[in-house]
Amino acid sequence: MGNTTGRGPVHFRRVITGLALAAAMLMTAALGGCGLAAEQAGPAAPAGGPGSVGAGPGNQDSASPAPAAPSTPAPTPTPGEGPACPVLRCTSVLVTGDMLVHAELWQQAQQDAAASGKPGLDFVPLLEGQRRYIRNSDLAICHLETPVAGPEGPFSAYPSFNVPPQIIAATKEVGYGACTTASNHTIDRGTDGLLRTLDQLDAAGLKHTGSYRTERESQGILVMQTAAAKIAVIQATYGLNGLLPEYPWQVDMLDAPAMIAKAEKARALGADIVLAAMHAGDEYASEPNARQQEVAHALVDSGQFNLVYGHHTHSVLPIENYKGTWIAYGLGNGVTELSPWYVVNNEGLLVRVQFGQDASGRWSATDLAWAPSVIVRDPYRWCSVASDAPQGPCAGPEADAATWQRTAGVVESMGAAAGGAHELLVTREP
Repeated sequence: MGNTTGRGPVHFRRVITGLALAAAMLMTAALGGCGLAAEQAGPAAPAGGPGSVGAGPGNQDSASPAPAAPSTPAPTPTPGEGPACPVLRCTSVLVTGDMLVHAELWQQAQQDAAASGKPGLDFVPLLEGQRRYIRNSDLAICHLETPVAGPEGPFSAYPSFNVPPQIIAATKEVGYGACTTASNHTIDRGTDGLLRTLDQLDAAGLKHTGSYRTERESQGILVMQTAAAKIAVIQATYGLNGLLPEYPWQVDMLDAPAMIAKAEKARALGADIVLAAMHAGDEYASEPNARQQEVAHALVDSGQFNLVYGHHTHSVLPIENYKGTWIAYGLGNGVTELSPWYVVNNEGLLVRVQFGQDASGRWSATDLAWAPSVIVRDPYRWCSVASDAPQGPCAGPEADAATWQRTAGVVESMGAAAGGAHELLVTREP
């Protein structure tokens, strides 16, 4: 896209009894290691050995003791980062708004680099406020809306973006693990820009999905492993600003059946949790349009997705609990140049969803929390206007209160609070 320019638990499961927990853990062997690993492996092997107790060859001597049953590993609690886990195993995912880099932002990054004695551009100060939220999540996913140029440019902003690649290194530095890349600006700079962007993401160690180098790559599924679960991300855009990709498989386009098919493939690859990210909607709106709702509801109705969330409108949109699955229709802008015309352009939404595993092995949302944000200038910074003010005042008490009220009103306009969504107060967490 680009500029033309409450509280409380969510569907908490009851604390599981010891026997039920052990049964659940037999179904899902402990996943190794903290951190993230993207993979496209085959379906997970079933727990337990290939045979049954006492199935060995030969006759048993009636005077000999029966062979001991193999021991069952004790369930390992995996609470994850963020809120208290109401079940044995939890994991949390954080998502933020469009990362939309305009000229004033890279000018700020140049000033920040010079102030610290570094060469080039430094976007870390711009994003620094997000670090604390990311640290209290198991996986953070950004949305990189635009292609990147080479480190020395030339750079350009709207309508045909070619932004500094240093934004990617900063994204990794503050803790993101992956970025989605399908937007209406993905092919602003053709195949070369698309390839540069994916190469830079790889160089920074950030996983990605939504746009692809090869047809084979486009058929893969991004599956990332946290300490407790394998999480897949399926992403697509409504359009490409009238441009045509060199190859049709280069960018995932918004299509419910295609996204559902990918989600089914993700499940076959062993994904426990599947997220859908949609780049769609009407710019500067305060409610989702008919197509957003139609696609989002179709994705949930498929039974394949655990969360649906969106980008593109440059404005915060409502959160809906649809048939027990959360849909965050629009996260506004993560970072952007301030607009003198559209106040909503300067605002964003950070959403963290905790998923828990029940006794049957099924994963579902156990908590959804949101924090409103605003971009401030002189210097340019992302700043949280959550009630606990983790960064202190942003644009000033009155302006911050207005942003909070506007964001909360929109977020809760489709019943999010009644469904259990609540404000994320990061300073009250360990």
